[in-house]
Amino acid sequence: MKLIVANWKMNPNSQKEAIQLFNSLKKSLKNLKKAKIVICPPFVFLPLLLKASAFALRKSGLAFGSQNCFWQEKGAFTGEISPKMLRDLGVEYVILGHSERRKIFAETDKIIAEKLKLSLETNLFPIVCVGETKEEKKRGKTFQVLEKEIKIALKKVPKSKIRKVIIAYEPIWAIGTKNSCSPDEVLTAILFIRKLISKLLDKKTAQNMRILYGGSVISQNAEEYLGEKNINGLLIGGASLDVKEFLKIVKIAQSF
Repeated sequence: MKLIVANWKMNPNSQKEAIQLFNSLKKSLKNLKKAKIVICPPFVFLPLLLKASAFALRKSGLAFGSQNCFWQEKGAFTGEISPKMLRDLGVEYVILGHSERRKIFAETDKIIAEKLKLSLETNLFPIVCVGETKEEKKRGKTFQVLEKEIKIALKKVPKSKIRKVIIAYEPIWAIGTKNSCSPDEVLTAILFIRKLISKLLDKKTAQNMRILYGGSVISQNAEEYLGEKNINGLLIGGASLDVKEFLKIVKIAQSF
């Protein structure tokens, strides 16, 4: 089953638009059997959408995720949201370490590792984003970057929880640039990640771990990625805000 994650980022601007967008999607996302769809709206829309879709979620392949979380359960951390708060809402997934969080908000590998640890303790499915910059790619450091980010992220993860971890390979140079990574490059990176997981843990864990691709995914290139058995799904940004475009991608996912 392919996993399709919709990262709405800081969109849309109103509750009304969020409801309209979700309802437009919900009408067509019924009885999904070959794909799991995770909607990740801004924090403020999560209670609204979860309340509006409680019944529908029980009869579909839909779930909700958060775009981020904090690394502490509670306390004097103004503006932050804890994994426990998310779980209490009914959220099942959380995106961690997105390149925008790393670059704009200076999140380090160690911070992401702490978030991952607490997310797992709270019974969330964490989607850990890893990937290289354009400069790192030019210098041939893609594998070095992936190894460092993954090693640090997984360092505090108990083996009993590793099955819940999802990795999203998102080359930073491809995000929001309309310059998507070629399927061959994606497959090479993902096979490297699986080999690394096999070394860090074991072969079975490496084979079973869900690894997604994200970075300028649109309906025209989605089939090339989803057709690869080692690519378990997609993390989608801009295209997830276009109902027709996103549904085309879901339809493709359903065909595998």
